[in-house]
Amino acid sequence: MFGSIKGKIIFKNDKFVIVETGGLGYKISVSPDTLSKIAQESEIFIWTHLHVREDALDLYGFLEHPELEFFEMLINVSGIGPKSALIILSIASTQTLKKAISTGDISYLTKISGIGKKTAEKIVIELRDKVGEDKSDISLKGELDALEALKSLGYSGHEAREALKKASATSGTNAKVREALKILGEK
Repeated sequence: MFGSIKGKIIFKNDKFVIVETGGLGYKISVSPDTLSKIAQESEIFIWTHLHVREDALDLYGFLEHPELEFFEMLINVSGIGPKSALIILSIASTQTLKKAISTGDISYLTKISGIGKKTAEKIVIELRDKVGEDKSDISLKGELDALEALKSLGYSGHEAREALKKASATSGTNAKVREALKILGEK
């Protein structure tokens, strides 16, 4: 029904934005990563997914179409709803998540708050063929090591993940930690 919306952001909080277009304000739930990339009072083009339930019609928004496609794959896994899918998308880039799924790295997926071993196994089983074999040089062990290093320095898991998402994906663990520390130092 709604594939995308273009308009002005008139309200923004930590879970959703309201985009006004044609005199109507649409409440669109977005990930924390998407929220950090948009400014209030700005014009925006956002890809949307309409989730229909018995008691509600909810819109979910994404700045990039591949992120929307991955979100739709996630919500097709039994037991994963749209809110859980947004949480999953907020912890790492879609490329990193696809790598974890294609390699069957359940331990990486269980680092996500609210995702247990059984749910992680279900995600891997149901999506492995859909995401295909990942040929990128991203090391998930290096990603986890960098996350743990930042957490041991006193940063929260959320702060560390956000900084690592912004750090270069191809650098080694030590370089990634240094780059993430620079990003965290700029805040």
